[in-house]
Amino acid sequence: MGSRIRTAQKQARELGRLRTGYSIPSEDPKKRPRPVKSKTWVLSSHSEHYVTAAAKDWGGNVERWQPQGNGAPQFRVITEAEQLEAILPPGDPLSQANEMWNKGGCARRCDGETEQISRHPCLCLAEHGPEWHLLRQDLYTKDKVCAATSRLNVILPDMPDVGVWRVETHSWYAANELAGTVDMVLSGTGGKGLVPVTLRIEPRTRVAGGQTKQFPVVVVEIRGVTTRQALTGPLPTAVALDPSGSGGRAVAAIEAPQGRDWIAEATGALTSDDVRDLWMEAQRADVVHPKGEDPLSKQLMAIAAAKDSENARPEPVPDEDGAYPAEVVDDEEPSRPAWPTVAQPRT
Repeated sequence: MGSRIRTAQKQARELGRLRTGYSIPSEDPKKRPRPVKSKTWVLSSHSEHYVTAAAKDWGGNVERWQPQGNGAPQFRVITEAEQLEAILPPGDPLSQANEMWNKGGCARRCDGETEQISRHPCLCLAEHGPEWHLLRQDLYTKDKVCAATSRLNVILPDMPDVGVWRVETHSWYAANELAGTVDMVLSGTGGKGLVPVTLRIEPRTRVAGGQTKQFPVVVVEIRGVTTRQALTGPLPTAVALDPSGSGGRAVAAIEAPQGRDWIAEATGALTSDDVRDLWMEAQRADVVHPKGEDPLSKQLMAIAAAKDSENARPEPVPDEDGAYPAEVVDDEEPSRPAWPTVAQPRT
């Protein structure tokens, strides 16, 4: 690999946007277009062939689309898909801030404590109190406070070109849930590797003040792997791209890469030392974690413990004269690789 500018921020090109709503022209030409909440995903991009590919995979009709404001014309498709298979890219794919926009651009950008433009304490909190975000639910007061803005970059693996698609939502509830899910994944992967996920538009209902509100929330779910596998460490790229695997299970792809069945070999071994040697082979092949914190290592430990129980020597019994049989001890016990220092599984 060639050299890089160390101070430059590396980021993939944005191919388009994933939206949970769209707008339709108002009957009154003097009024702004009317926003509509969508039950299915809406994809937009400057490149027509991206949107055409999306329509082919998820349904819908490609149309020319003019974003609100003075943005350049784009292409858009309102798909028939309520959920999309996606991948979280390496690094931190989520950016969040409480933001207020007007015709002049971003007027406020706040992290919940400090408004970044004015460097003053949170203005919405000072003006409207701790429940300021509820004003966003009222058509007449929504423009008086910031919107909890979440921008999540994802990869759509079956779309053309290499880059990310940006999911943007202004939902207060999505902001909390997205941060919780992404931060949990990052705690396990350290921001390294790819993570397969499913993006869903989940309808929610909230009853407060005698009123019932219906609203959509963007949900991110781990796809094709268990929570244990997702949090153990970075997944192999092949598993992240196809978590179902050719055999139908991601765990088979993780535990037996290149067709080798480590569990079957360990089960057929004669002694626990043979299982320990097998674990060392798996470590050299980068299949298991050196500290034994992965599911495969723990399974091999359990098999080794079972071998020890099976091969345990019986307690010596004296003969009729009261003498015990002699025990032959080698001069030097051959050294064996040590197991990783982790808690042994219960059998």
